[in-house]
Amino acid sequence: MSSNSSNRLLNPNAREAMDRFKMESANEVGVTLKNGYNGDLTSRQAGSIGGQMVKKMIQAYENGMK
Repeated sequence: MSSNSSNRLLNPNAREAMDRFKMESANEVGVTLKNGYNGDLTSRQAGSIGGQMVKKMIQAYENGMK
């Protein structure tokens, strides 16, 4: 396993779901991701994907509270 702790999931089986979630979020903000390495993305592109993911997680949490 990689020594990069920021990439570890508490449930290793969730990796596939998180990858799908990331691809879906990238598509929603108009960024094309490749399977595998995406280090050629700009900071703005990567940030927009992460921001969209957080936005969707907050929205799902709020919907669960209703």
